Amino acid sequence: MRIGVRVPPCAPLPELVAFVQEAERRGFDDVWFPDSQLLWRDAFATAAAAAEGTSRIGLGTAVTNVVTRHPSVVAGAARTVAELAPGRFVLGIGVGNSSVAPVGLAPSTRSGLRAGVTAIRRLLSGQETDFGGARARLRDPAAVPIHVAASGPRNLRLAGELADGAILLSGVAPEPLGAAIRQVAAGAAGREFGPITASAFCRVTGAVRRDARELKPVCLSIAANGGAAFLEEAGVRVHVPERLPDARPDLLHAESWESAVRACESLVDDDAAELFARRFCLYGTAEEIADRLAELSRSGVSSVLLQHVGSYDLPRSLVADFADLVLPIAGP
Repeated sequence: MRIGVRVPPCAPLPELVAFVQEAERRGFDDVWFPDSQLLWRDAFATAAAAAEGTSRIGLGTAVTNVVTRHPSVVAGAARTVAELAPGRFVLGIGVGNSSVAPVGLAPSTRSGLRAGVTAIRRLLSGQETDFGGARARLRDPAAVPIHVAASGPRNLRLAGELADGAILLSGVAPEPLGAAIRQVAAGAAGREFGPITASAFCRVTGAVRRDARELKPVCLSIAANGGAAFLEEAGVRVHVPERLPDARPDLLHAESWESAVRACESLVDDDAAELFARRFCLYGTAEEIADRLAELSRSGVSSVLLQHVGSYDLPRSLVADFADLVLPIAGP
């Protein structure tokens, strides 16, 4: 199983490159850069700089979108990074939540995502592509794997139909994870399909109940964005108020994470946060996390994308703890 970590481009490029180099030295297989133009440095520029500073580690966007970036722009940027890191770059594409909302745009519709992914794939393969009557092709194309990130059944099936891989955003609880994998398989309809990546918040800890408190804004964000019933089925009960707590730019990307946690205290109790951490996330001792990784591998997951809470600091503790404590016992 490949082990990757989400690295928000929240620091100057030299610091980001040094951090990716450290992740490579510590044995991580992949780093993934989220794309939100107002929150962080540019994801493709970051990936290009990281490509120049590394030799082995996989690089990917997790994820870019086709709303704030035209498909032709995405294809050109992806081709450029792929040239710098042959065989190491993956283009992750999603609906664009944290890129689009701050500038008053809506996430991609399913049809918009389909059209964008189709156009990018054609461009990267050197085919002529239609853009509203104008036809164009990408000079010097390069093959780049496209992975679609999704949580809902329709986009999961779309990932299976169109993409080279899928990034599952529903966590690692066995039942919803299995259902998501089945949706991807249904979309693939028997064609050979690539990697399944499961995204999960992670913390190596012997005090899950204490540390799960930091996940309360995550729980509330999921519940407020249509996931309340999904969480309720797993026993994670969240009170969604008529008005969410104020946070800039939004609750899931709050500039003060501790303030966001305090604002969610009365809406997500400690029992719910702990259950969410244990079922949907990789929170636990090194041995517990290694066991969960083995279970994920058996279920058909070929890669994990580890996340830490917060958006404006690098996941230094996560990388260090996972490398020192989990990787030595998790096996190849």
